[in-house]
Amino acid sequence: MIKVVPRIRVRYFLGFWLFVLSGVAFLDRTNISIAGLDISRDYGLNNQSLGWVFSAFLIGYAGFQLPAGILAARFGPRWVLTLGVLWWGAATALITALPTGHAHTIGLLIAVRFLLGAGEAVIYPAANQFVASWIPQNERGVMNGLIFAGVGAGSGLTPPLLTWIILGEGWRAAFWFSAFVGCAAGMVWWVFARDNPEEHPGVSRAELKEIRSGLTFDSRDGRRTGESVISWKALFARRDLAALMAGYFSFGYIAWVFFSWFFLYMAQVRGVNLKLSARYAMLPFLCMTVFCLVGGSLSDRLTKRFGLRFGRCYLAAASLLATAVFLIVGSQVSSPQWAGIILAGGAGALYMSQSSFWSVSVDIAGRSSSVFSSLVNMAGQFGGALTATMTPWIAQRFGWTTSFGVAAVMAVVGSLCWLVVHPERALED
Repeated sequence: MIKVVPRIRVRYFLGFWLFVLSGVAFLDRTNISIAGLDISRDYGLNNQSLGWVFSAFLIGYAGFQLPAGILAARFGPRWVLTLGVLWWGAATALITALPTGHAHTIGLLIAVRFLLGAGEAVIYPAANQFVASWIPQNERGVMNGLIFAGVGAGSGLTPPLLTWIILGEGWRAAFWFSAFVGCAAGMVWWVFARDNPEEHPGVSRAELKEIRSGLTFDSRDGRRTGESVISWKALFARRDLAALMAGYFSFGYIAWVFFSWFFLYMAQVRGVNLKLSARYAMLPFLCMTVFCLVGGSLSDRLTKRFGLRFGRCYLAAASLLATAVFLIVGSQVSSPQWAGIILAGGAGALYMSQSSFWSVSVDIAGRSSSVFSSLVNMAGQFGGALTATMTPWIAQRFGWTTSFGVAAVMAVVGSLCWLVVHPERALED
């Protein structure tokens, strides 16, 4: 008797590759914080100037969210994401060519990081459009958990990997490595991805039936006729759009404390050496990876049992409250080791809510999900841009405990925002 081995479903492979691209995106955006000490020395930057460089990326990233969402809705995630990955690979490589000792180098560094942010703007609106077109509703939590686990994986692998390259070959070699990995991953996406499951030669009839039975709309309709797929009036009439934007602003503020400053915090404030700082800097991102996956799976399970509002909203609200507790406790303990561990737990609790932000965007907006999610993500990046400059400013005047206390307040605000979100009321109804 011949045993038939079922092939891997195409949507799972593409979801995994979005996990890879998500990891590459955060490799490219956080490499500058790992190389921050060397870059600051080469270019004569202080922490405040470095904060401007961090913010430049986030302003470019946030400012191009809505165009990215419109492009993903109009042209599909395959083209948009491929071109975006190549763009940000080129911008990462360009940073290595900037001259040292030049009067305008800081301005050039800010400009290139702005362009990198503009290129990376496409990653999650395009990924959300993929989820809307390919993923049944009962798998959206898990799939978004997988995609955003790439955030933690990419950011967690960045400190030890890039530190090793920097110590051996210098920070420019680390940036060239980041650029090469990104371009290679983008070409794999181009080869294997399609905008809709009907277009993919590897999708079986059984998988296509599974996908179509779990979608709440036909994602092909808008592009068949060439008309806009965006329901602008219905989109901006949603009160929960404003709530999600405010909640994700808070989320972004907290997340970028870890992306921008945690490595330097452990090195400069807690007195941990470069190698140990790289190891401790891994902990928040490892927690992000694990808890993002757990949060996505738990969201789908709770949704199946108790409904969309419970599975998406109440889980996210509880996760953000737990984040506040971790941040307050972790910032006040005297031991550097315990501080690193507890604050990493805060990063994990924060990312328990990540899948919910993106899953409800599809639950609510359907074929307009890339635009809906781009607006939510834009608010998150403005929150990140604020923390990139505000965190060192608050720390300098009031201490790092206050900086983490402000982040804890933001977590409570984000939790309250979830109480007015209703994913069970879809635009398509």
